[in-house]
Amino acid sequence: MSEFAYYTEEGLKKLKDELYDMKSVQRPMISEQIAEARDKGDLSENAEYDAAKEAQGLLEMKISKMEELLSKARVIDNSTIDNSKAFILSTVSIKNVSNGMEMQYTLVAESEADLKAKKISVDSPIGRGLLGKKVGEIADIQTPNGIMQFEIVEITR
Repeated sequence: MSEFAYYTEEGLKKLKDELYDMKSVQRPMISEQIAEARDKGDLSENAEYDAAKEAQGLLEMKISKMEELLSKARVIDNSTIDNSKAFILSTVSIKNVSNGMEMQYTLVAESEADLKAKKISVDSPIGRGLLGKKVGEIADIQTPNGIMQFEIVEITR
């Protein structure tokens, strides 16, 4: 895996918004739950206190991971990307060699992947297989059912 994680501007904003929510909404809410549980007396047999402390630990771990992810995040300027090969943010039209079925996907970062929106991760088997390919090339992609071949029909931004 590379040192950096690449995102679109909206993908990076979504991550930052999620981190902001964890720090400014969820963290104070859990602190309040801990304070309320503490006010109920004996902490040694206080299930509410234990649950709130556990939730706090999980949240802090999520915040830490998100901050690390954001420290490695870079925004992609797709105007500088070579259009002759499939890269992140490329929209790639592919044709299944065995049945002729055509599909179109946009290659995105893992956190932005959304199959319904036809956005697949560059870390997925298909995404990895398409990276660096040119129009006319065949991508051999390992699937649970064996190797599938896809011809690159078109690459756009």
